[in-house]
Amino acid sequence: MTRAAWLLLSLGVALFIGLLAWQGFAPLASALSLAGFWVIAVAGFHLVPLALDAAAIHVLGPRERSFADALRARWAGESVNSLMPAGQIGGPVLMVRHLAQLGETLVEAASMITISTTMQTAAQVLFSLTGLFVLGVHAVSHSTDVLWMAGASMTAVLAAMIFGFYLAQRRGLFGWLSRMVAKFGAGRDWSLLLTSAAAVDARVHALYRERAKVAASFALSLSGWVVGTFEVWLALRLIGHPVDWSDALMLESLGQAIRGAAFAIPGALGVQEGGYLLLAPLVGLPPEAALAVSLIKRARELLLGLPGLVYLHFSERGWRRGVARLQTTD
Repeated sequence: MTRAAWLLLSLGVALFIGLLAWQGFAPLASALSLAGFWVIAVAGFHLVPLALDAAAIHVLGPRERSFADALRARWAGESVNSLMPAGQIGGPVLMVRHLAQLGETLVEAASMITISTTMQTAAQVLFSLTGLFVLGVHAVSHSTDVLWMAGASMTAVLAAMIFGFYLAQRRGLFGWLSRMVAKFGAGRDWSLLLTSAAAVDARVHALYRERAKVAASFALSLSGWVVGTFEVWLALRLIGHPVDWSDALMLESLGQAIRGAAFAIPGALGVQEGGYLLLAPLVGLPPEAALAVSLIKRARELLLGLPGLVYLHFSERGWRRGVARLQTTD
Protein backbone atom coordinates (compact mmCIF):
# COMPACT_ATOMS: atom_id res chain seq x y z
CA MET A 1 0.00 0.00 0.00
CA THR A 2 1.54 3.34 -1.05
CA ARG A 3 2.01 6.36 1.16
CA ALA A 4 -0.62 8.26 -0.85
CA ALA A 5 -3.12 5.43 -0.33
CA TRP A 6 -2.46 5.47 3.41
CA LEU A 7 -2.96 9.22 3.47
CA LEU A 8 -6.26 9.03 1.58
CA LEU A 9 -7.48 6.20 3.78
CA SER A 10 -6.56 8.18 6.91
CA LEU A 11 -8.41 11.23 5.62
CA GLY A 12 -11.47 9.09 4.85
CA VAL A 13 -11.45 7.51 8.31
CA ALA A 14 -11.07 10.92 9.97
CA LEU A 15 -13.95 12.36 7.94
CA PHE A 16 -16.11 9.32 8.67
CA ILE A 17 -15.55 9.48 12.43
CA GLY A 18 -15.88 13.27 12.45
CA LEU A 19 -19.29 13.17 10.74
CA LEU A 20 -20.58 10.52 13.15
CA ALA A 21 -19.33 12.48 16.17
CA TRP A 22 -20.76 15.73 14.79
CA GLN A 23 -24.24 14.28 14.40
CA GLY A 24 -24.15 12.37 17.68
CA PHE A 25 -23.95 8.64 18.23
CA ALA A 26 -27.13 8.23 20.30
CA PRO A 27 -29.68 9.33 17.62
CA LEU A 28 -27.80 7.31 15.03
CA ALA A 29 -27.80 4.19 17.18
CA SER A 30 -31.53 4.64 17.78
CA ALA A 31 -32.22 4.83 14.05
CA LEU A 32 -30.06 1.79 13.31
CA SER A 33 -31.72 -0.26 16.05
CA LEU A 34 -35.03 0.03 14.16
CA ALA A 35 -33.49 -1.82 11.22
CA GLY A 36 -32.00 -4.58 13.36
CA PHE A 37 -31.49 -7.88 11.60
CA TRP A 38 -33.50 -6.62 8.62
CA VAL A 39 -30.16 -5.30 7.36
CA ILE A 40 -29.65 -8.87 6.17
CA ALA A 41 -32.62 -8.36 3.81
CA VAL A 42 -30.88 -5.32 2.30
CA ALA A 43 -27.72 -7.38 1.81
CA GLY A 44 -29.75 -10.21 0.29
CA PHE A 45 -31.46 -7.91 -2.17
CA HIS A 46 -28.09 -6.58 -3.34
CA LEU A 47 -27.58 -9.94 -5.01
CA VAL A 48 -30.00 -8.72 -7.72
CA PRO A 49 -27.92 -5.71 -8.91
CA LEU A 50 -24.80 -7.84 -8.38
CA ALA A 51 -26.20 -10.43 -10.80
CA LEU A 52 -27.10 -7.73 -13.32
CA ASP A 53 -23.56 -6.34 -13.17
CA ALA A 54 -22.20 -9.86 -13.66
CA ALA A 55 -24.50 -10.31 -16.65
CA ALA A 56 -23.08 -7.07 -18.09
CA ILE A 57 -19.67 -8.79 -18.06
CA HIS A 58 -20.98 -12.14 -19.25
CA VAL A 59 -22.64 -10.82 -22.43
CA LEU A 60 -19.28 -9.53 -23.66
CA GLY A 61 -17.59 -12.92 -23.52
CA PRO A 62 -17.81 -16.11 -25.55
CA ARG A 63 -21.24 -17.78 -25.45
CA GLU A 64 -19.86 -21.02 -24.05
CA ARG A 65 -18.56 -19.26 -20.93
CA SER A 66 -20.47 -19.87 -17.69
CA PHE A 67 -22.43 -17.00 -16.13
CA ALA A 68 -21.31 -18.32 -12.75
CA ASP A 69 -17.71 -17.40 -13.59
CA ALA A 70 -18.71 -13.80 -14.30
CA LEU A 71 -20.78 -13.71 -11.09
CA ARG A 72 -17.90 -14.97 -8.95
CA ALA A 73 -15.48 -12.52 -10.55
CA ARG A 74 -17.89 -9.60 -10.05
CA TRP A 75 -18.52 -10.59 -6.42
CA ALA A 76 -14.79 -10.81 -5.68
CA GLY A 77 -14.05 -7.53 -7.48
CA GLU A 78 -16.81 -5.65 -5.68
CA SER A 79 -15.61 -7.04 -2.35
CA VAL A 80 -12.11 -5.71 -3.03
CA ASN A 81 -13.44 -2.31 -4.12
CA SER A 82 -15.61 -2.02 -1.00
CA LEU A 83 -13.30 -3.31 1.71
CA MET A 84 -9.69 -3.17 0.52
CA PRO A 85 -7.54 -0.01 0.32
CA ALA A 86 -6.93 -0.47 -3.39
CA GLY A 87 -9.03 2.38 -4.77
CA GLN A 88 -11.50 1.66 -7.56
CA ILE A 89 -8.79 0.21 -9.82
CA GLY A 90 -8.23 -2.81 -7.59
CA GLY A 91 -11.57 -4.46 -8.34
CA PRO A 92 -11.28 -4.49 -12.16
CA VAL A 93 -7.67 -5.72 -12.02
CA LEU A 94 -8.74 -8.50 -9.66
CA MET A 95 -11.67 -9.44 -11.92
CA VAL A 96 -9.33 -9.83 -14.90
CA ARG A 97 -7.01 -12.05 -12.88
CA HIS A 98 -9.87 -14.13 -11.45
CA LEU A 99 -11.53 -14.70 -14.83
CA ALA A 100 -8.16 -15.82 -16.18
CA GLN A 101 -7.81 -18.25 -13.28
CA LEU A 102 -11.29 -19.63 -14.04
CA GLY A 103 -10.23 -20.53 -17.57
CA GLU A 104 -10.66 -17.35 -19.63
CA THR A 105 -7.72 -16.17 -21.70
CA LEU A 106 -5.99 -13.13 -20.27
CA VAL A 107 -6.64 -11.13 -23.45
CA GLU A 108 -10.36 -11.94 -23.42
CA ALA A 109 -10.69 -11.30 -19.67
CA ALA A 110 -8.93 -7.91 -19.88
CA SER A 111 -11.03 -6.75 -22.83
CA MET A 112 -14.30 -7.88 -21.19
CA ILE A 113 -13.58 -6.12 -17.91
CA THR A 114 -12.27 -2.98 -19.62
CA ILE A 115 -15.42 -2.54 -21.70
CA SER A 116 -17.84 -3.61 -18.96
CA THR A 117 -16.22 -1.10 -16.57
CA THR A 118 -16.56 1.60 -19.23
CA MET A 119 -20.23 0.75 -19.82
CA GLN A 120 -20.96 0.62 -16.09
CA THR A 121 -19.53 4.09 -15.56
CA ALA A 122 -21.33 5.44 -18.65
CA ALA A 123 -24.57 3.99 -17.26
CA GLN A 124 -23.82 5.65 -13.93
CA VAL A 125 -23.53 9.02 -15.68
CA LEU A 126 -26.99 8.55 -17.21
CA PHE A 127 -28.31 7.40 -13.83
CA SER A 128 -26.84 10.51 -12.18
CA LEU A 129 -28.40 12.75 -14.82
CA THR A 130 -31.77 11.22 -13.94
CA GLY A 131 -31.14 12.11 -10.32
CA LEU A 132 -30.20 15.65 -11.34
CA PHE A 133 -33.49 15.93 -13.20
CA VAL A 134 -35.38 14.93 -10.04
CA LEU A 135 -33.26 17.37 -8.05
CA GLY A 136 -34.15 20.08 -10.59
CA VAL A 137 -37.82 19.43 -9.93
CA HIS A 138 -37.16 19.88 -6.22
CA ALA A 139 -35.32 23.12 -6.98
CA VAL A 140 -38.55 24.70 -8.16
CA SER A 141 -39.86 24.82 -4.61
CA HIS A 142 -36.64 24.56 -2.60
CA SER A 143 -33.40 26.48 -2.42
CA THR A 144 -31.27 23.73 -3.91
CA ASP A 145 -29.22 25.60 -6.48
CA VAL A 146 -25.95 24.94 -4.64
CA LEU A 147 -26.72 21.25 -4.27
CA TRP A 148 -27.75 21.01 -7.91
CA MET A 149 -24.46 22.56 -8.95
CA ALA A 150 -22.57 20.17 -6.67
CA GLY A 151 -24.40 17.18 -8.13
CA ALA A 152 -23.82 18.45 -11.66
CA SER A 153 -20.12 18.90 -10.91
CA MET A 154 -19.78 15.34 -9.62
CA THR A 155 -21.60 14.00 -12.68
CA ALA A 156 -19.38 16.09 -14.95
CA VAL A 157 -16.30 14.63 -13.24
CA LEU A 158 -17.62 11.11 -13.86
CA ALA A 159 -18.45 11.94 -17.49
CA ALA A 160 -14.99 13.42 -18.07
CA MET A 161 -13.34 10.38 -16.49
CA ILE A 162 -15.27 7.89 -18.60
CA PHE A 163 -14.73 9.89 -21.80
CA GLY A 164 -11.01 10.06 -21.13
CA PHE A 165 -10.91 6.35 -20.34
CA TYR A 166 -12.76 5.55 -23.57
CA LEU A 167 -10.40 7.70 -25.66
CA ALA A 168 -7.43 6.02 -24.04
CA GLN A 169 -8.82 2.62 -25.00
CA ARG A 170 -9.34 3.70 -28.59
CA ARG A 171 -5.74 4.93 -28.77
CA GLY A 172 -4.16 1.77 -27.36
CA LEU A 173 -4.34 2.07 -23.56
CA PHE A 174 -2.64 -1.23 -22.77
CA GLY A 175 0.11 -0.73 -25.33
CA TRP A 176 0.89 2.69 -23.86
CA LEU A 177 0.94 1.31 -20.30
CA SER A 178 3.24 -1.54 -21.29
CA ARG A 179 5.60 0.85 -23.07
CA MET A 180 5.77 2.98 -19.91
CA VAL A 181 6.61 -0.12 -17.87
CA ALA A 182 9.30 -1.11 -20.37
CA LYS A 183 10.72 2.42 -20.38
CA PHE A 184 11.10 2.61 -16.61
CA GLY A 185 12.25 -1.00 -16.39
CA ALA A 186 15.02 -0.76 -18.95
CA GLY A 187 17.42 -3.67 -19.02
CA ARG A 188 14.79 -6.42 -18.91
CA ASP A 189 13.03 -8.24 -21.74
CA TRP A 190 9.48 -6.87 -21.94
CA SER A 191 8.66 -8.32 -25.37
CA LEU A 192 6.03 -10.73 -24.00
CA LEU A 193 4.30 -7.92 -22.11
CA LEU A 194 4.30 -5.65 -25.16
CA THR A 195 2.88 -8.42 -27.36
CA SER A 196 0.13 -9.24 -24.84
CA ALA A 197 -0.78 -5.55 -24.47
CA ALA A 198 -1.08 -5.15 -28.23
CA ALA A 199 -3.35 -8.22 -28.32
CA VAL A 200 -5.61 -6.75 -25.61
CA ASP A 201 -5.84 -3.42 -27.46
CA ALA A 202 -6.77 -5.25 -30.66
CA ARG A 203 -9.42 -7.31 -28.85
CA VAL A 204 -10.90 -4.22 -27.17
CA HIS A 205 -11.24 -2.52 -30.56
CA ALA A 206 -12.83 -5.64 -32.06
CA LEU A 207 -15.25 -6.01 -29.17
CA TYR A 208 -16.40 -2.40 -29.48
CA ARG A 209 -17.42 -3.23 -33.05
CA GLU A 210 -19.82 -5.86 -31.67
CA ARG A 211 -22.36 -3.17 -30.89
CA ALA A 212 -25.16 -5.49 -29.79
CA LYS A 213 -22.95 -6.92 -27.04
CA VAL A 214 -21.76 -3.49 -25.91
CA ALA A 215 -25.34 -2.12 -25.90
CA ALA A 216 -26.52 -5.13 -23.88
CA SER A 217 -23.71 -4.57 -21.36
CA PHE A 218 -24.71 -0.90 -21.02
CA ALA A 219 -28.42 -1.77 -20.59
CA LEU A 220 -27.67 -4.39 -17.94
CA SER A 221 -25.37 -1.99 -16.06
CA LEU A 222 -28.02 0.74 -16.12
CA SER A 223 -30.61 -1.76 -14.86
CA GLY A 224 -28.24 -2.61 -12.00
CA TRP A 225 -27.98 1.05 -10.98
CA VAL A 226 -31.76 1.57 -11.13
CA VAL A 227 -32.58 -1.62 -9.23
CA GLY A 228 -30.06 -0.61 -6.57
CA THR A 229 -32.39 2.28 -5.70
CA PHE A 230 -34.55 -0.25 -3.87
CA GLU A 231 -31.81 -0.63 -1.24
CA VAL A 232 -32.19 3.03 -0.20
CA TRP A 233 -36.00 2.82 -0.38
CA LEU A 234 -36.02 -0.32 1.81
CA ALA A 235 -33.41 0.96 4.28
CA LEU A 236 -35.38 4.15 4.92
CA ARG A 237 -38.57 2.17 5.50
CA LEU A 238 -36.76 -0.08 7.96
CA ILE A 239 -35.63 2.89 10.10
CA GLY A 240 -39.04 4.56 10.02
CA HIS A 241 -38.42 7.28 7.43
CA PRO A 242 -40.16 6.10 4.23
CA VAL A 243 -39.77 8.10 1.03
CA ASP A 244 -41.27 7.66 -2.40
CA TRP A 245 -39.41 6.07 -5.29
CA SER A 246 -38.31 9.32 -6.96
CA ASP A 247 -36.74 10.58 -3.73
CA ALA A 248 -34.94 7.26 -3.23
CA LEU A 249 -33.68 7.44 -6.81
CA MET A 250 -32.34 10.95 -6.28
CA LEU A 251 -30.55 9.93 -3.08
CA GLU A 252 -29.04 6.83 -4.67
CA SER A 253 -28.03 8.33 -8.01
CA LEU A 254 -26.44 11.49 -6.64
CA GLY A 255 -25.00 9.65 -3.66
CA GLN A 256 -23.32 7.21 -6.03
CA ALA A 257 -22.09 10.10 -8.20
CA ILE A 258 -20.45 11.68 -5.15
CA ARG A 259 -18.95 8.33 -4.19
CA GLY A 260 -17.72 7.73 -7.73
CA ALA A 261 -16.04 11.13 -7.92
CA ALA A 262 -14.15 10.23 -4.71
CA PHE A 263 -12.74 7.08 -6.34
CA ALA A 264 -9.26 7.69 -4.93
CA ILE A 265 -10.44 7.33 -1.30
CA PRO A 266 -10.81 3.64 -0.35
CA GLY A 267 -14.51 2.84 -0.14
CA ALA A 268 -15.25 6.59 -0.41
CA LEU A 269 -15.11 6.44 3.38
CA GLY A 270 -16.61 9.62 4.86
CA VAL A 271 -17.44 11.03 1.43
CA GLN A 272 -20.49 8.79 1.00
CA GLU A 273 -21.74 9.80 4.44
CA GLY A 274 -21.20 13.50 3.71
CA GLY A 275 -23.07 13.14 0.42
CA TYR A 276 -26.14 11.68 2.12
CA LEU A 277 -26.05 14.42 4.74
CA LEU A 278 -26.10 17.04 1.97
CA LEU A 279 -28.97 15.40 0.10
CA ALA A 280 -31.13 14.37 3.08
CA PRO A 281 -32.89 17.74 3.69
CA LEU A 282 -34.29 17.67 0.13
CA VAL A 283 -36.51 14.71 1.02
CA GLY A 284 -37.21 15.74 4.59
CA LEU A 285 -34.79 13.33 6.25
CA PRO A 286 -33.11 14.15 9.56
CA PRO A 287 -29.31 13.87 9.60
CA GLU A 288 -29.29 10.71 11.72
CA ALA A 289 -31.53 8.95 9.17
CA ALA A 290 -29.18 9.90 6.33
CA LEU A 291 -26.17 8.55 8.22
CA ALA A 292 -28.11 5.42 9.16
CA VAL A 293 -28.80 4.69 5.49
CA SER A 294 -25.11 5.05 4.70
CA LEU A 295 -24.15 2.76 7.57
CA ILE A 296 -26.72 0.16 6.47
CA LYS A 297 -25.00 0.23 3.08
CA ARG A 298 -21.66 -0.21 4.83
CA ALA A 299 -23.10 -3.17 6.76
CA ARG A 300 -24.29 -4.68 3.48
CA GLU A 301 -20.77 -4.29 2.07
CA LEU A 302 -19.40 -6.19 5.07
CA LEU A 303 -22.03 -8.94 4.93
CA LEU A 304 -21.33 -9.65 1.26
CA GLY A 305 -17.74 -8.41 1.01
CA LEU A 306 -16.13 -10.40 3.82
CA PRO A 307 -17.33 -13.76 2.41
CA GLY A 308 -16.17 -12.49 -0.99
CA LEU A 309 -12.66 -11.89 0.33
CA VAL A 310 -12.65 -15.30 2.03
CA TYR A 311 -13.72 -16.91 -1.24
CA LEU A 312 -11.03 -14.98 -3.07
CA HIS A 313 -8.37 -16.09 -0.59
CA PHE A 314 -9.15 -19.79 -0.93
CA SER A 315 -9.66 -19.52 -4.69
CA GLU A 316 -6.26 -17.86 -5.08
CA ARG A 317 -4.62 -20.46 -2.86
CA GLY A 318 -6.23 -23.30 -4.78
CA TRP A 319 -5.09 -21.83 -8.09
CA ARG A 320 -1.52 -21.48 -6.85
CA ARG A 321 -1.50 -25.08 -5.67
CA GLY A 322 -2.78 -26.19 -9.07
CA VAL A 323 -0.02 -24.26 -10.85
CA ALA A 324 2.62 -25.71 -8.51
CA ARG A 325 1.28 -29.23 -9.09
CA LEU A 326 1.48 -28.80 -12.85
CA GLN A 327 5.03 -27.48 -12.63
CA THR A 328 6.03 -30.44 -10.46
CA THR A 329 4.47 -32.88 -12.95
CA ASP A 330 6.33 -31.26 -15.85
